[in-house]
Amino acid sequence: MKLQLALDRLTKEECSDILKEMHEAIDLIEVGTGVIKEYGTSIIKEIKQSYPEHIIVADMKTCDAGKAEAVQAFEAGADITTVMAFAHDATIRDMVEVAKSYQKRVMVDLLGVDSKERIHELKELGVDLVSLHIGKDMQGDGKAATAELFSLLEEVRAEMEVSVAGGINEESLPQFLQHSPDILIVGSAITKADDKASVAQKMKEMIST
Repeated sequence: MKLQLALDRLTKEECSDILKEMHEAIDLIEVGTGVIKEYGTSIIKEIKQSYPEHIIVADMKTCDAGKAEAVQAFEAGADITTVMAFAHDATIRDMVEVAKSYQKRVMVDLLGVDSKERIHELKELGVDLVSLHIGKDMQGDGKAATAELFSLLEEVRAEMEVSVAGGINEESLPQFLQHSPDILIVGSAITKADDKASVAQKMKEMIST
């Protein structure tokens, strides 16, 4: 199980300072959608150059023009780029093909998906990495919402890696751990903490036990 840090709604300087403080405690660095919109794909390149051993996730949240946006992300140094599950099949298929040509990966964001049928369609498109995205409006339902989302994937868990994001902190982490995701995506619980390195290290230890 790996820990992915989501850098979003932050300045370039804040991203840099946070990573300097606690990069050793994380496995994947996610350059958030808002950060990419603010600074362009050049910030992906800068972070990859600074942390070449880390897996860099460009949260592009692509909805259309999949081939072009995948090339953009991978040329900037991303190891993984994201696409929304509601995007057209052709968009997702194009991104998977581009990823293979770069020996990189595509993560499909399942925000809004509530049917197993779509999960199977994604598998047929060659998708092998998905993100269960618990939106802010769902986070109040806690364990029920988490269990419901993971149930969508019960038939494909052997064929897909699963990451999960949405309100994960030290208190809520156990409810996610019981579903054994491959990647836990944490944002503000770390980036807004007073002692970021300590919180990241504690969460890393929790998922490693």
